[in-house]
Amino acid sequence: MTSATPNSSDDFLNERQNFSLVLGGPLYQLLYRAHLSDDALHMVRRRAQFAIAIAWLPLLLLSTLEGNVWSGTTTVPFLKDIEAQTRFLVALPLLIVAELIVHQRMRNLVQQFLERNLIPESGKARFKSAIASAFRLRNSVLIEVLLIALVYGVGISIIWRQNVVLDTNTWYATPSANGSKLSLAGMWLGFVSMPIFQFLLIR
Repeated sequence: MTSATPNSSDDFLNERQNFSLVLGGPLYQLLYRAHLSDDALHMVRRRAQFAIAIAWLPLLLLSTLEGNVWSGTTTVPFLKDIEAQTRFLVALPLLIVAELIVHQRMRNLVQQFLERNLIPESGKARFKSAIASAFRLRNSVLIEVLLIALVYGVGISIIWRQNVVLDTNTWYATPSANGSKLSLAGMWLGFVSMPIFQFLLIR
């Protein structure tokens, strides 16, 4: 596992050669301890399968339980909701794959700046400071807590509930005088599936 910020010339040399904006932070630590990731961000298929199992599979099961999986009385049943299928079966795994691509493409970026002499001697101290700052932000618990608060406070409560939820009878909600009433599947969608997707998207 990666260390925090570099504290010496040797530390900085090791960090710049293995620069990553992904290998750090509470989410990475959680995935590492759950054996869903490693130091090289492998196990992509396992993480994608786990994400689908948490974000999509319960929606299928709850929609089936409520009789809204394919037909039923809803205007938009679950399996006919192309937006939901695309979001959780295509876009969500792609976000997970993108982390590996970002890690592999950017890990040597810092080294390239130095090997190509893009940083003058007078700017190397500031360059080291910028690298250290990037690691602090990457490893920050506060940053990820703020992202979660942003997802639930703005992404779900305001954007999704007020602007995205369809004004018709769907597998996840039905219109009412007091606003849309969420089904069991809709509660999982609003409090688990959508927050996972939005968190990975803005992270």
